[in-house]
Amino acid sequence: MPYTTAPAVIWSAEPDRRPGTPLVVALHGRGADEVSFARLAPHLPQEATAAFVRAPLAEGGGYAWFANRGVGRPLPDSLAATADWLLDWLGTEAAGHTSVSLLGFSGGMAMAGGLLLARPERFAAAVLLSGTLPWDAGLPEERGRLAGVPVFWGRDVADRVIPADLVARTGTWLREDSGARLEERRYPGQGHGISLPELADASAFLRRAWEGAA
Repeated sequence: MPYTTAPAVIWSAEPDRRPGTPLVVALHGRGADEVSFARLAPHLPQEATAAFVRAPLAEGGGYAWFANRGVGRPLPDSLAATADWLLDWLGTEAAGHTSVSLLGFSGGMAMAGGLLLARPERFAAAVLLSGTLPWDAGLPEERGRLAGVPVFWGRDVADRVIPADLVARTGTWLREDSGARLEERRYPGQGHGISLPELADASAFLRRAWEGAA
C-alpha cells in the first residue's frame, strides 16, 4: 500500500548546515527505530549530514521496513511500496546535497539493498551491515547491476540471526556478479550488532568514496 506521509527523521545537522554536504540515509534494523539508531551519529563522518529514518510499519515495539515471509525474505509488494516512498522523499531531500549514500543494518541492510538494486545510479556509496540483500523480491539483480558503486559489507561470520543461505548468496553476488567496488570486512566477536571498529572502517570507506567521486 502507498504511504501518504513523509517519514519521521532525526537529522544529525540543523537545516542551515545541511546544504553542500554528503547525505547519509541511515536505515535501522527490524523492530528498532530512528531514535536508537541516531546514537551512531557521533561515529559517522562529521562533514556529512545523516538522516536517521523511521521505517513505516509498526512491529515489536519498534518499526519494520517491509512485511516478511521469513527472516530476510521481504514480500515483494511491501518492499516495493517502501522503496517508492523513500525514493519519493529523497527526490526532495537530496536537493542541495553533494551526494546520497546509504547505511543499513540488518533489516535496514535489506532495505538499503532494495533501494540500491532499484536505482543504483542515485547513490554514491552504500554501507551494508549484518544482513542480506533482498532476494526473490522482484528487483533487478543482473550481472553488473551495481557497476562501479562503492559498497562496504561488514559482518561477524558467527552472526546467526540472518539465515546462512541468504548471507552466502549475498556474498557470492556482491563479490562475483554485482560489479560493485566492494570492501568486505569481518568483525569476530561482534555478533548481530555494530562495533566501534566497524563504524570507523565504514566512515573511512565513505570518505574515500566521496573523494573518488569529486
